[in-house]
Amino acid sequence: MAPSPPPIPPPIQIPEPDAAAGGGAPKTRVSARGRLRTYFLTGIIVAGPLAITAYITWWFIALIDSFVKPLVPASYLPDHYLPFSIPGLGLVIAFLAVTLLGFLTANLVGRSVIEFGEVLLARTPVISGLYKGLRQIFETLFSANGTSFRTVGLVEFPVKGTWSVVFLSAPAGHEVEGALRARGAPADELVGVFLPCAPNPTTGFFFYLPRAEVVELAISVDDAAKLVMSAGVIQPEDPQGRLNAMAATLRTAQQAGGTVSRREPQDA
Repeated sequence: MAPSPPPIPPPIQIPEPDAAAGGGAPKTRVSARGRLRTYFLTGIIVAGPLAITAYITWWFIALIDSFVKPLVPASYLPDHYLPFSIPGLGLVIAFLAVTLLGFLTANLVGRSVIEFGEVLLARTPVISGLYKGLRQIFETLFSANGTSFRTVGLVEFPVKGTWSVVFLSAPAGHEVEGALRARGAPADELVGVFLPCAPNPTTGFFFYLPRAEVVELAISVDDAAKLVMSAGVIQPEDPQGRLNAMAATLRTAQQAGGTVSRREPQDA
């Protein structure tokens, strides 16, 4: 009598991983309401900055046009001959006028006319002080050789151990420096700093500090303004770090593509 074959063992059942035991999270289905909310927020992120930028740009162009166009005779404006208005024409005229004024000022004749106008303004009691102050501010901010508010730093404010973002201004003048030295200020160079308030960087505090107490940062003023306005949400961009991240992603994709291409003949 032939021996009976051995019994076939039952198939081994592999238990599914339990999410609570750390074996992997179960797949969750996203409802239609959740998808609609995600699409809506994505649209807000894309359309919001574009809409605000377009609105501010259009407001600025309309503001300049409202000031410049009334100064130009209607016969010289294309709007007088066309059935519609051309936006931005006043901005172009203002740009050309300011550029022409700068060109004339650089010449001897234009410089003489400007100096004659400044002499007349200097003899006016109230306007003279206002004009001189505004001119100094504009020369400081828009001068090609100026360095004010072009350097970003950190100072310990309002208490020790807490750091605030500041913009470096011009060093202290002789009168301010002498008065502070008489009060026991350190011998280090005193520099003016402007501490902007979040989220409105146009308001803040201005004070003098020794330059040794200011930690200068290698970031642009635009990045620092974004950092202040966003209350630290938008960090300064790192171009090299972004390039490294893109290169790492590309290498990962190439390695994944090479692995698949090597496995395809084996699977076949």
